[in-house]
Amino acid sequence: MKHLEYKGFTGTIEYSKEDALLFGKVLGIKSLLSYEGTTGAELEADFRAIIEEYLADCKASGIKPEKPFKGSFNVRIPSDLHRDAALKAMELNTSLNGFVSESIRVRLSQRR
Repeated sequence: MKHLEYKGFTGTIEYSKEDALLFGKVLGIKSLLSYEGTTGAELEADFRAIIEEYLADCKASGIKPEKPFKGSFNVRIPSDLHRDAALKAMELNTSLNGFVSESIRVRLSQRR
């Protein structure tokens, strides 16, 4: 799936056959920001406009905009997998965070 990127924000690209319309939403934040267009250019323009509007609204309200994909997340895994990963990280002389990051990086590179 391809995505739109602007000012650190990522958005989806979806298609509604019934409406003959492209649409999407911004990922990685709690606020619901959606956009649409009948062409790719319109979709991207509306995506950029919604980001600009969101940032302007945050500034006007004196609140800090949400940071998408800030780099930390909780993962629930079976305790034996947690143990095995922690032990492997120690064996490799790295942190559990480093081990998990590298494991994700390797897995993602296999998809390309």
